[in-house]
Order: sequence, then C-alpha cells, then structure tokens
Amino acid sequence: MNVRALDIPALKIIQPQRFRDARGFFSETYSARALQELGIDAAFVQDNHVVSLDKGVVRGLHFQVPPRAQDKLIRVTRGVILDVAVDIRKGSPTYGRYVTTLLSAENWEQLWVPKGFAHGYRTLEPNTEVLYKVTDYYAPECERGLAWDDPALGIDWQLASAPPILSEKDRGYPPLDELPAHFTY
Repeated sequence: MNVRALDIPALKIIQPQRFRDARGFFSETYSARALQELGIDAAFVQDNHVVSLDKGVVRGLHFQVPPRAQDKLIRVTRGVILDVAVDIRKGSPTYGRYVTTLLSAENWEQLWVPKGFAHGYRTLEPNTEVLYKVTDYYAPECERGLAWDDPALGIDWQLASAPPILSEKDRGYPPLDELPAHFTY
C-alpha cells in the first residue's frame, strides 16, 4: 500500500496495489498490519455499502459524536466521487478547512478520515458504489451533520448548473458557526 498526506495532514490517501493479469486483477484492499505500518491503528467494526443511482447525488456532511465517533476508510468500487472532509476539531490549526479528492474505481485510492472530521461526497457518474469501513457502529443518537452548502466553508462541489440531489436530512444540518464543539484538537 502507498500512502500520502493531503493538505490537512490527518487526512490520508491510501492506494492498495493491484496485480493484473489476463483474468483481471487481485488487490488486498484492507490489511490491519499494513495500515499499522503506515501509522493508522484502526479496529473496524462495520462496513457500509452505498449505491447512488444518479450523477449529482450529494451525501453529507456526516459524522458521529463521542462516545460513538467513527474513523472512516472510504473507497469506490464503481464510478467516481468528489470526496470532501472538513476539519471540525475546535482549536485545530486547520479548523473549518476542507479537502476534496477524487476517488474512483479506476484510481483505486482510498481516503482515511479520522474522528473530528465531517465527511461527504458528490457522485460524478450514475450508478456509483461507495464502500467504507468505520471504527464504531452506527448510533442514531450520536449522528450529526454539517451544512453541505455552508457559504463560510465555500466548498466547490462542482455542481455546474445542475442542482444536487439531497436527502431531507442533509438539507437541514447547521453551518459550522452553529456547530457545538463536539471535537477538540
């Protein structure tokens, strides 16, 4: 596995190797040992699989608060997403900043998102499949979100002229300046 830090160093791109031959390819997409060697010590407890039928679906920005906060390892098995992670750790030198990256079935990259970040993505192709591992179980009482369109964040979702396809829940999250300090740096 190869790893590189993004503009916010806590966020990392991890790229598993693919071994190709005439039949297709083989890839070890997760190895606790390999991640530990890269400095990521995570005990994943749940895998989530999301299919978005349309181009332009925006999911997020989501996170879970303590005591059920989650680290995430996100990858795409079909299609392409614009992945977004926002630092919501009060006191962090990068608080309120975000990183975007393209994850696709073709580039085979994964995004490591630790606790203290709001996460979301936009599909850039129809029939996109996203798989992600988390370090704690889904806990509805700890589920929170951040406004995907907060003007103070200024996230470029690359929407062009088409409006995003959103859930009602994702339309109702507060902006960063109204978010309680769930995480501290």
